[in-house]
Order: sequence, then structure tokens, then C-alpha cells
Amino acid sequence: MASITKKAVFIAPLLAILLFASCPLVAQDEEREKLREMEQQREFQKTRAINARLDSAVELMKLEQYEAADVKYRSVLASMKSIPSDVAYYFGRNSFHLGKYKQSIDWLTKYIQLKGTTGQFSEDATGYLKRAEAKLVEQRQVQSAKAVEVLSRDFTIDCGPSGKVQCPVCNGSTVVIRKDYLGEKYSTCGFCHKTGFLTCEEYNLLLRGQLKADNVKN
Repeated sequence: MASITKKAVFIAPLLAILLFASCPLVAQDEEREKLREMEQQREFQKTRAINARLDSAVELMKLEQYEAADVKYRSVLASMKSIPSDVAYYFGRNSFHLGKYKQSIDWLTKYIQLKGTTGQFSEDATGYLKRAEAKLVEQRQVQSAKAVEVLSRDFTIDCGPSGKVQCPVCNGSTVVIRKDYLGEKYSTCGFCHKTGFLTCEEYNLLLRGQLKADNVKN
């Protein structure tokens, strides 16, 4: 009995020491867990706020308040490291209504590349993309027409001593590259006769919109 008592007297302080030594470790684990929970809570609140701004932007777009929606969408984009495909669709669609057709094409193309024909908005995205491409062509034609009006209404452009200029349609490559959501399409330039250059007369006719393209095959 005395032996047991002596052992108990010896073990009790040892246990106390072990328990005391383990207390800081337990406290550290608890502190780390609290920090993890706080970080998770911050991320949750951040995600919740971003989603709220996105929902607000979508509602503004539906109400045809495209400028206000654009501000919200840009705020959402600035807050994200990885952009969900749905955001690409929404931003591309809203950009179309703002007349930012090149921007619209870029974002809608990203959505279609990610989701193909099976996405929730694939059909709408394809429709808006086609409309944006058509509008961009019209926009560029108007800009080109304005340039032609300024340059060639009463003047003929002097091409210099060579009497020829690099073809502005193909930039001298003899090939015209057009991009769409399926990739790049190549076709032979119909204006420079596969030389990459225009005569001065041809160049001025091109500026006036009077130069007819050759009937070339791709």
C-alpha cells in the first residue's frame, strides 16, 4: 500500500507537468482554428457582396439601364481573380447594348469557348455575338466612309515617286485574316492582285470606295 502511495506521489507531479506543457499547444490549435474560421467568414462575406453586385448589375441590365449596369459589372470583374463564364456572358451582352461591339464580341466569344452549345446562355450568347459582329462591320464602314469623305472629296492623294503604296486592306501580305469565335479565316486579298501593292490610281479609288475587288478564291 505504501508503495502504491509513493508511485502516486511521483506520477501526480509528472502528469501536472505534462498537462501544463500541453496547454500552450492546445491554445495555439484553438487560436489557429479561430483564425481559419475568421478567414472563411471574410471570404464568405466577400463572395456574398460580389454576388449581390452581380445580381444588381443583371437587374439593371434587364431594366435597360446599361450604363449603371456597366459600372456594377466592372466592379465585379475588378473583385475577381477568376471570372465565371456567366459573368463573361452578362458583360458581353451589356457591352452590346452600349455599342461597344468589339468588347462585346471578345467576352461573348470567351463564354462560347468555355461552354460551347450546352451552356445556359449559349443560344443567347451566339445570337448577341452575331449581332455584335454585324454592328461592328457597320461601325467600321461608317468610320471608313468618314475617312474617305475627308481624304478624297476634293483631293487626290500623292503616292510618292514609286507610284504605288502598300495595300491597306491586307497590309502587303496579300492575305486577309478575319477572326470569329471559331478561329481565324484566311482569304486572298481581292484588291492588290496578289502583289501586296496598289498603284496610286487604285489607292485613290480604294479611298473613295470605288475600287472593285477581284473575284478571287480562298
